[in-house]
Amino acid sequence: MNPVLFIREKREGGKHRREDLEAFLLGYLRGEVPDYQVAAWLMAAFLRGLDPEETLWLTQVMARSGKVLDLSGLPHPVDKHSSGGVGDKVSLVVGPILAASGCTFAKMSGRGLAHTGGTIDKLESVPGWRGEMTEAEFLERARRVGLVIAAQSPELAPLDGRLYALRDVTATVESIPLIASSIMSKKLAAGARSIVLDVKVGRGAFMKTLEEARLLARTMVAIGEGAGRRVRAVLTRMEAPLGRAVGNALEVREAILTLKGEGPEDLLEVALRLAEEALGLEGLDPGLARKALRSGQALERFRAFLEAQGGDGRVVEDPSLLPLAEELPLPAEGEGVVAGVDAYRVGLAVLALGGGRRKKGEAVDHGVGVYLLKKPGDRVARGEALALVHHRGRGLEEALAHLRAAFRLGEEVRPQPLVLGVEP
Repeated sequence: MNPVLFIREKREGGKHRREDLEAFLLGYLRGEVPDYQVAAWLMAAFLRGLDPEETLWLTQVMARSGKVLDLSGLPHPVDKHSSGGVGDKVSLVVGPILAASGCTFAKMSGRGLAHTGGTIDKLESVPGWRGEMTEAEFLERARRVGLVIAAQSPELAPLDGRLYALRDVTATVESIPLIASSIMSKKLAAGARSIVLDVKVGRGAFMKTLEEARLLARTMVAIGEGAGRRVRAVLTRMEAPLGRAVGNALEVREAILTLKGEGPEDLLEVALRLAEEALGLEGLDPGLARKALRSGQALERFRAFLEAQGGDGRVVEDPSLLPLAEELPLPAEGEGVVAGVDAYRVGLAVLALGGGRRKKGEAVDHGVGVYLLKKPGDRVARGEALALVHHRGRGLEEALAHLRAAFRLGEEVRPQPLVLGVEP
Protein backbone atom coordinates (compact mmCIF):
# COMPACT_ATOMS: atom_id res chain seq x y z
CA MET A 1 0.00 0.00 0.00
CA ASN A 2 1.48 3.30 -1.15
CA PRO A 3 0.07 6.19 0.97
CA VAL A 4 0.36 8.74 -1.86
CA LEU A 5 -1.47 6.50 -4.33
CA PHE A 6 -4.04 5.68 -1.63
CA ILE A 7 -4.76 9.40 -1.04
CA ARG A 8 -4.89 10.07 -4.79
CA GLU A 9 -7.38 7.23 -5.26
CA LYS A 10 -9.87 8.91 -2.95
CA ARG A 11 -9.06 12.40 -4.24
CA GLU A 12 -10.13 11.22 -7.69
CA GLY A 13 -13.32 9.61 -6.39
CA GLY A 14 -12.18 6.01 -6.40
CA LYS A 15 -13.14 3.24 -4.01
CA HIS A 16 -10.59 1.78 -1.63
CA ARG A 17 -9.89 -1.89 -1.11
CA ARG A 18 -10.52 -3.03 2.46
CA GLU A 19 -6.94 -4.21 2.95
CA ASP A 20 -5.53 -0.86 1.76
CA LEU A 21 -7.79 1.09 4.10
CA GLU A 22 -6.74 -1.09 7.01
CA ALA A 23 -3.02 -0.89 6.16
CA PHE A 24 -3.13 2.90 5.82
CA LEU A 25 -4.98 3.54 9.09
CA LEU A 26 -3.19 0.97 11.23
CA GLY A 27 0.07 2.27 9.79
CA TYR A 28 -0.93 5.69 11.11
CA LEU A 29 -1.68 4.22 14.54
CA ARG A 30 1.79 2.59 14.60
CA GLY A 31 3.49 5.82 13.55
CA GLU A 32 4.44 4.54 10.08
CA VAL A 33 2.11 6.92 8.19
CA PRO A 34 2.52 10.62 9.14
CA ASP A 35 -0.42 12.73 10.27
CA TYR A 36 -0.13 15.11 7.29
CA GLN A 37 -0.89 12.23 4.91
CA VAL A 38 -3.85 11.14 7.03
CA ALA A 39 -5.08 14.76 7.12
CA ALA A 40 -4.87 14.85 3.31
CA TRP A 41 -6.86 11.61 3.10
CA LEU A 42 -9.49 12.91 5.53
CA MET A 43 -10.06 15.96 3.33
CA ALA A 44 -10.31 13.75 0.23
CA ALA A 45 -12.82 11.51 2.04
CA PHE A 46 -14.71 14.60 3.27
CA LEU A 47 -15.03 15.98 -0.27
CA ARG A 48 -15.47 12.73 -2.22
CA GLY A 49 -17.33 10.70 0.39
CA LEU A 50 -17.13 7.07 1.46
CA ASP A 51 -19.58 4.48 0.16
CA PRO A 52 -21.45 2.17 2.60
CA GLU A 53 -18.84 -0.59 2.35
CA GLU A 54 -15.93 1.79 2.94
CA THR A 55 -17.79 3.34 5.89
CA LEU A 56 -18.33 -0.10 7.45
CA TRP A 57 -14.69 -1.08 6.91
CA LEU A 58 -13.47 2.19 8.43
CA THR A 59 -15.69 1.62 11.48
CA GLN A 60 -14.49 -1.94 11.95
CA VAL A 61 -10.82 -0.95 11.69
CA MET A 62 -11.35 1.72 14.35
CA ALA A 63 -13.37 -0.63 16.59
CA ARG A 64 -10.65 -3.29 16.45
CA SER A 65 -7.75 -0.87 16.91
CA GLY A 66 -7.87 -1.40 20.68
CA LYS A 67 -9.71 -3.54 23.20
CA VAL A 68 -13.08 -5.02 22.23
CA LEU A 69 -15.25 -5.95 25.20
CA ASP A 70 -17.08 -9.27 25.27
CA LEU A 71 -20.55 -8.93 26.84
CA SER A 72 -21.93 -12.13 25.29
CA GLY A 73 -22.07 -13.88 28.67
CA LEU A 74 -24.36 -11.20 30.16
CA PRO A 75 -28.18 -11.21 29.84
CA HIS A 76 -29.51 -9.05 27.01
CA PRO A 77 -26.56 -6.63 26.63
CA VAL A 78 -27.81 -3.30 25.26
CA ASP A 79 -26.27 0.11 24.64
CA LYS A 80 -27.66 3.54 23.83
CA HIS A 81 -26.16 6.60 22.18
CA SER A 82 -27.40 10.15 21.75
CA SER A 83 -26.06 12.42 19.02
CA GLY A 84 -26.01 15.30 21.51
CA GLY A 85 -28.52 17.81 22.78
CA VAL A 86 -29.43 20.29 25.52
CA GLY A 87 -30.93 18.92 28.73
CA ASP A 88 -30.40 15.39 27.42
CA LYS A 89 -30.25 13.28 30.57
CA VAL A 90 -31.99 10.34 28.86
CA SER A 91 -29.29 7.75 29.63
CA LEU A 92 -29.84 8.35 33.35
CA VAL A 93 -33.46 7.25 32.92
CA VAL A 94 -33.19 4.64 30.15
CA GLY A 95 -30.33 2.72 31.80
CA PRO A 96 -32.15 1.98 35.09
CA ILE A 97 -35.37 1.11 33.24
CA LEU A 98 -33.59 -1.42 31.03
CA ALA A 99 -31.58 -2.88 33.92
CA ALA A 100 -34.80 -3.35 35.90
CA SER A 101 -36.41 -4.98 32.83
CA GLY A 102 -33.88 -7.80 32.56
CA CYS A 103 -31.26 -6.19 30.32
CA THR A 104 -27.60 -5.40 30.93
CA PHE A 105 -27.03 -1.71 30.20
CA ALA A 106 -23.25 -1.39 29.91
CA LYS A 107 -22.18 1.90 28.40
CA MET A 108 -19.07 3.97 27.74
CA SER A 109 -19.90 7.68 27.86
CA GLY A 110 -18.10 10.92 27.16
CA ARG A 111 -17.86 14.39 28.60
CA GLY A 112 -19.65 17.45 27.30
CA LEU A 113 -18.20 19.91 24.82
CA ALA A 114 -19.56 23.33 23.79
CA HIS A 115 -23.33 23.69 24.34
CA THR A 116 -24.10 19.98 24.79
CA GLY A 117 -23.74 18.11 28.07
CA GLY A 118 -21.96 14.83 28.76
CA THR A 119 -23.32 11.92 30.79
CA ILE A 120 -20.09 11.54 32.79
CA ASP A 121 -20.16 15.23 33.81
CA LYS A 122 -23.74 14.87 35.02
CA LEU A 123 -22.99 11.79 37.11
CA GLU A 124 -19.85 13.33 38.60
CA SER A 125 -22.12 15.87 40.32
CA VAL A 126 -23.14 12.99 42.64
CA PRO A 127 -20.71 13.05 45.60
CA GLY A 128 -18.17 10.24 45.32
CA TRP A 129 -19.31 8.85 41.95
CA ARG A 130 -16.48 7.69 39.67
CA GLY A 131 -16.57 6.80 35.99
CA GLU A 132 -12.99 5.55 35.72
CA MET A 133 -12.59 1.80 36.19
CA THR A 134 -10.74 -1.24 34.95
CA GLU A 135 -12.22 -3.62 32.42
CA ALA A 136 -12.67 -6.21 35.19
CA GLU A 137 -14.58 -3.68 37.33
CA PHE A 138 -16.72 -2.71 34.35
CA LEU A 139 -17.73 -6.32 33.69
CA GLU A 140 -18.26 -7.11 37.39
CA ARG A 141 -20.61 -4.15 37.85
CA ALA A 142 -22.45 -4.99 34.64
CA ARG A 143 -22.98 -8.54 35.94
CA ARG A 144 -23.91 -7.58 39.51
CA VAL A 145 -26.03 -4.45 38.98
CA GLY A 146 -27.07 -4.80 35.34
CA LEU A 147 -26.13 -1.13 34.89
CA VAL A 148 -22.69 0.42 34.48
CA ILE A 149 -21.64 3.70 32.85
CA ALA A 150 -17.91 4.27 32.46
CA ALA A 151 -15.81 7.15 31.22
CA GLN A 152 -14.51 6.59 27.71
CA SER A 153 -11.41 4.42 27.90
CA PRO A 154 -8.36 5.42 25.81
CA GLU A 155 -7.91 1.69 25.16
CA LEU A 156 -11.27 1.54 23.39
CA ALA A 157 -11.10 2.43 19.67
CA PRO A 158 -7.87 4.48 20.05
CA LEU A 159 -7.70 5.05 16.30
CA ASP A 160 -10.98 6.96 16.49
CA GLY A 161 -9.51 9.34 19.07
CA ARG A 162 -6.45 9.97 16.88
CA LEU A 163 -8.57 10.56 13.77
CA TYR A 164 -11.04 12.82 15.56
CA ALA A 165 -8.23 15.03 16.85
CA LEU A 166 -7.07 15.48 13.24
CA ARG A 167 -10.59 16.10 11.95
CA ASP A 168 -11.09 18.76 14.59
CA VAL A 169 -8.17 20.86 13.27
CA THR A 170 -8.58 20.17 9.54
CA ALA A 171 -12.25 21.22 9.04
CA THR A 172 -13.33 17.64 8.31
CA VAL A 173 -15.73 17.05 11.20
CA GLU A 174 -19.03 17.57 9.35
CA SER A 175 -19.03 14.41 7.24
CA ILE A 176 -21.84 11.88 7.71
CA PRO A 177 -19.65 8.79 7.01
CA LEU A 178 -16.89 10.07 9.33
CA ILE A 179 -19.37 11.02 12.08
CA ALA A 180 -21.23 7.72 11.82
CA SER A 181 -18.07 5.61 11.83
CA SER A 182 -16.68 7.51 14.83
CA ILE A 183 -19.83 6.93 16.89
CA MET A 184 -20.35 3.32 15.86
CA SER A 185 -16.70 2.28 16.29
CA LYS A 186 -17.04 2.93 20.03
CA LYS A 187 -20.40 1.16 20.17
CA LEU A 188 -18.97 -1.93 18.44
CA ALA A 189 -15.91 -1.96 20.70
CA ALA A 190 -18.11 -1.69 23.80
CA GLY A 191 -19.60 -5.08 22.98
CA ALA A 192 -23.40 -4.71 23.21
CA ARG A 193 -25.55 -6.94 21.03
CA SER A 194 -28.38 -4.40 20.62
CA ILE A 195 -27.88 -0.66 20.17
CA VAL A 196 -30.55 2.04 20.25
CA LEU A 197 -29.60 5.44 18.83
CA ASP A 198 -31.24 8.74 19.77
CA VAL A 199 -30.56 11.05 16.83
CA LYS A 200 -31.43 14.62 17.79
CA VAL A 201 -32.78 17.11 15.24
CA GLY A 202 -33.07 20.88 15.55
CA ARG A 203 -31.52 24.05 16.93
CA GLY A 204 -29.98 22.39 19.97
CA ALA A 205 -28.58 19.40 18.07
CA PHE A 206 -25.60 18.84 15.78
CA MET A 207 -28.02 17.70 13.06
CA LYS A 208 -30.08 20.79 12.22
CA THR A 209 -32.43 19.30 9.61
CA LEU A 210 -34.51 16.13 9.47
CA GLU A 211 -32.81 15.16 6.19
CA GLU A 212 -29.34 15.31 7.78
CA ALA A 213 -30.50 13.40 10.83
CA ARG A 214 -32.22 10.70 8.78
CA LEU A 215 -29.08 10.20 6.68
CA LEU A 216 -26.92 9.91 9.81
CA ALA A 217 -29.40 7.48 11.37
CA ARG A 218 -29.53 5.27 8.28
CA THR A 219 -25.75 5.28 7.98
CA MET A 220 -25.28 4.20 11.60
CA VAL A 221 -27.95 1.51 11.36
CA ALA A 222 -26.31 0.13 8.20
CA ILE A 223 -22.92 0.02 9.95
CA GLY A 224 -24.35 -1.78 12.96
CA GLU A 225 -26.24 -4.32 10.90
CA GLY A 226 -23.21 -4.85 8.68
CA ALA A 227 -21.23 -5.67 11.81
CA GLY A 228 -23.85 -8.16 13.00
CA ARG A 229 -25.54 -5.98 15.64
CA ARG A 230 -29.21 -5.19 16.16
CA VAL A 231 -29.70 -1.45 15.76
CA ARG A 232 -32.64 0.96 15.89
CA ALA A 233 -32.43 4.74 15.50
CA VAL A 234 -35.10 7.06 16.88
CA LEU A 235 -35.16 10.63 15.54
CA THR A 236 -36.22 13.10 18.26
CA ARG A 237 -36.86 16.85 18.19
CA MET A 238 -34.31 19.14 19.87
CA GLU A 239 -35.62 22.68 19.29
CA ALA A 240 -36.33 23.30 22.98
CA PRO A 241 -34.32 21.66 25.78
CA LEU A 242 -35.49 18.20 26.81
CA GLY A 243 -37.17 18.40 30.18
CA ARG A 244 -36.79 21.54 32.29
CA ALA A 245 -33.28 21.13 33.73
CA VAL A 246 -30.07 22.06 31.89
CA GLY A 247 -26.86 21.69 33.90
CA ASN A 248 -25.16 18.73 35.50
CA ALA A 249 -26.57 18.45 39.04
CA LEU A 250 -29.93 19.86 37.94
CA GLU A 251 -30.23 17.14 35.32
CA VAL A 252 -29.41 14.37 37.80
CA ARG A 253 -32.14 15.72 40.09
CA GLU A 254 -34.61 15.73 37.20
CA ALA A 255 -33.65 12.18 36.20
CA ILE A 256 -34.36 11.01 39.76
CA LEU A 257 -37.75 12.74 39.70
CA THR A 258 -38.52 11.04 36.39
CA LEU A 259 -37.64 7.62 37.83
CA LYS A 260 -40.06 8.45 40.67
CA GLY A 261 -42.81 9.20 38.13
CA GLU A 262 -42.67 12.95 38.83
CA GLY A 263 -40.54 14.16 35.90
CA PRO A 264 -41.45 16.19 32.80
CA GLU A 265 -43.58 14.47 30.20
CA ASP A 266 -41.25 15.09 27.25
CA LEU A 267 -38.28 13.46 28.99
CA LEU A 268 -40.44 10.50 30.03
CA GLU A 269 -41.78 10.08 26.50
CA VAL A 270 -38.33 9.94 24.89
CA ALA A 271 -36.85 7.70 27.59
CA LEU A 272 -39.71 5.20 27.42
CA ARG A 273 -39.64 5.10 23.61
CA LEU A 274 -35.92 4.34 23.56
CA ALA A 275 -36.26 1.72 26.30
CA GLU A 276 -39.16 0.06 24.48
CA GLU A 277 -37.18 -0.05 21.23
CA ALA A 278 -34.20 -1.61 23.02
CA LEU A 279 -36.40 -4.25 24.65
CA GLY A 280 -37.96 -5.04 21.29
CA LEU A 281 -34.53 -5.51 19.70
CA GLU A 282 -33.75 -8.08 22.40
CA GLY A 283 -37.03 -9.92 21.87
CA LEU A 284 -38.42 -8.79 25.23
CA ASP A 285 -41.83 -7.28 25.99
CA PRO A 286 -41.65 -3.48 25.51
CA GLY A 287 -44.30 -3.18 28.24
CA LEU A 288 -41.61 -4.10 30.79
CA ALA A 289 -40.32 -0.51 30.61
CA ARG A 290 -43.44 1.06 32.14
CA LYS A 291 -43.68 -1.74 34.71
CA ALA A 292 -40.10 -1.07 35.84
CA LEU A 293 -40.99 2.59 36.41
CA ARG A 294 -44.33 2.02 38.14
CA SER A 295 -42.94 -0.65 40.47
CA GLY A 296 -40.06 1.55 41.65
CA GLN A 297 -37.53 -1.06 40.51
CA ALA A 298 -35.90 1.35 38.03
CA LEU A 299 -35.31 3.89 40.82
CA GLU A 300 -33.80 1.22 43.08
CA ARG A 301 -31.54 0.06 40.25
CA PHE A 302 -30.34 3.66 39.81
CA ARG A 303 -29.45 3.85 43.50
CA ALA A 304 -27.56 0.53 43.30
CA PHE A 305 -25.71 1.80 40.23
CA LEU A 306 -24.62 5.02 41.96
CA GLU A 307 -23.39 3.13 45.03
CA ALA A 308 -21.56 0.49 42.97
CA GLN A 309 -19.49 3.29 41.42
CA GLY A 310 -18.75 5.03 44.73
CA GLY A 311 -21.62 7.53 44.62
CA ASP A 312 -23.80 8.64 47.53
CA GLY A 313 -27.09 6.79 46.99
CA ARG A 314 -28.83 9.12 49.46
CA VAL A 315 -29.28 11.66 46.65
CA VAL A 316 -32.24 9.54 45.53
CA GLU A 317 -34.17 10.68 48.64
CA ASP A 318 -32.33 13.92 49.32
CA PRO A 319 -31.44 15.92 46.17
CA SER A 320 -30.07 18.70 48.43
CA LEU A 321 -26.90 16.59 48.58
CA LEU A 322 -26.26 17.64 44.98
CA PRO A 323 -24.06 20.78 44.68
CA LEU A 324 -26.62 23.30 43.37
CA ALA A 325 -25.51 26.94 43.09
CA GLU A 326 -27.44 30.06 44.12
CA GLU A 327 -30.60 30.66 42.07
CA LEU A 328 -31.82 33.82 40.38
CA PRO A 329 -35.22 34.16 38.64
CA LEU A 330 -35.37 35.42 35.05
CA PRO A 331 -38.50 37.63 34.73
CA ALA A 332 -40.52 37.84 31.52
CA GLU A 333 -40.24 41.21 29.76
CA GLY A 334 -43.61 40.73 28.06
CA GLU A 335 -46.71 38.59 28.28
CA GLY A 336 -48.32 35.91 26.14
CA VAL A 337 -47.74 32.25 25.35
CA VAL A 338 -44.24 30.81 25.16
CA ALA A 339 -43.95 30.04 21.44
CA GLY A 340 -40.41 28.68 21.62
CA VAL A 341 -37.36 28.15 23.81
CA ASP A 342 -34.18 28.04 21.74
CA ALA A 343 -32.22 25.02 23.01
CA TYR A 344 -28.97 26.31 21.52
CA ARG A 345 -29.26 29.63 23.39
CA VAL A 346 -30.03 27.85 26.66
CA GLY A 347 -26.99 25.64 26.11
CA LEU A 348 -24.83 28.71 25.55
CA ALA A 349 -26.19 30.24 28.77
CA VAL A 350 -25.10 27.21 30.80
CA LEU A 351 -21.74 27.28 29.02
CA ALA A 352 -21.28 30.94 30.03
CA LEU A 353 -22.07 30.06 33.67
CA GLY A 354 -19.26 27.48 33.67
CA GLY A 355 -21.42 24.39 33.31
CA GLY A 356 -19.79 23.32 30.03
CA ARG A 357 -16.47 23.34 28.17
CA ARG A 358 -15.27 25.67 25.45
CA LYS A 359 -12.37 23.28 24.83
CA LYS A 360 -11.51 19.72 25.85
CA GLY A 361 -10.02 19.25 29.30
CA GLU A 362 -11.60 22.28 30.97
CA ALA A 363 -13.15 21.83 34.41
CA VAL A 364 -16.92 22.29 34.76
CA ASP A 365 -19.02 23.64 37.61
CA HIS A 366 -21.52 20.88 38.35
CA GLY A 367 -23.82 23.14 40.36
CA VAL A 368 -24.68 25.81 37.79
CA GLY A 369 -27.40 25.64 35.17
CA VAL A 370 -30.88 26.70 34.14
CA TYR A 371 -34.23 25.35 35.28
CA LEU A 372 -37.05 26.25 32.89
CA LEU A 373 -40.25 27.23 34.68
CA LYS A 374 -41.99 27.87 31.36
CA LYS A 375 -41.93 25.68 28.24
CA PRO A 376 -43.57 26.10 24.81
CA GLY A 377 -47.34 26.33 25.20
CA ASP A 378 -47.21 27.81 28.72
CA ARG A 379 -48.82 31.22 29.34
CA VAL A 380 -46.72 33.87 31.07
CA ALA A 381 -47.47 37.31 32.57
CA ARG A 382 -45.09 40.27 32.48
CA GLY A 383 -42.61 39.99 35.34
CA GLU A 384 -43.39 36.30 35.95
CA ALA A 385 -40.32 34.06 36.20
CA LEU A 386 -39.46 32.19 32.99
CA ALA A 387 -36.55 30.27 34.49
CA LEU A 388 -34.30 29.91 37.52
CA VAL A 389 -30.62 30.55 36.84
CA HIS A 390 -28.25 28.67 39.16
CA HIS A 391 -24.99 30.65 39.20
CA ARG A 392 -21.88 31.62 41.15
CA GLY A 393 -21.49 35.05 39.52
CA ARG A 394 -19.28 33.89 36.64
CA GLY A 395 -20.67 34.79 33.21
CA LEU A 396 -24.05 35.75 34.66
CA GLU A 397 -24.76 38.74 32.41
CA GLU A 398 -23.81 36.78 29.28
CA ALA A 399 -26.01 33.89 30.40
CA LEU A 400 -28.99 36.18 31.08
CA ALA A 401 -28.62 37.75 27.63
CA HIS A 402 -28.69 34.31 26.00
CA LEU A 403 -31.76 33.31 28.02
CA ARG A 404 -33.69 36.48 27.17
CA ALA A 405 -33.02 35.77 23.50
CA ALA A 406 -33.98 32.10 23.94
CA PHE A 407 -37.58 32.74 24.99
CA ARG A 408 -39.98 33.74 22.23
CA LEU A 409 -43.50 34.85 23.19
CA GLY A 410 -46.55 34.75 20.92
CA GLU A 411 -50.29 34.30 20.99
CA GLU A 412 -50.47 30.52 20.59
CA VAL A 413 -48.33 27.52 19.78
CA ARG A 414 -49.13 24.23 18.10
CA PRO A 415 -47.79 21.13 19.87
CA GLN A 416 -44.99 19.50 17.92
CA PRO A 417 -44.26 15.74 18.00
CA LEU A 418 -41.13 14.72 19.88
CA VAL A 419 -40.47 11.52 17.96
CA LEU A 420 -39.97 12.34 14.28
CA GLY A 421 -39.29 8.87 12.91
CA VAL A 422 -37.60 5.52 13.45
CA GLU A 423 -34.94 3.82 11.31
CA PRO A 424 -35.23 1.17 10.04
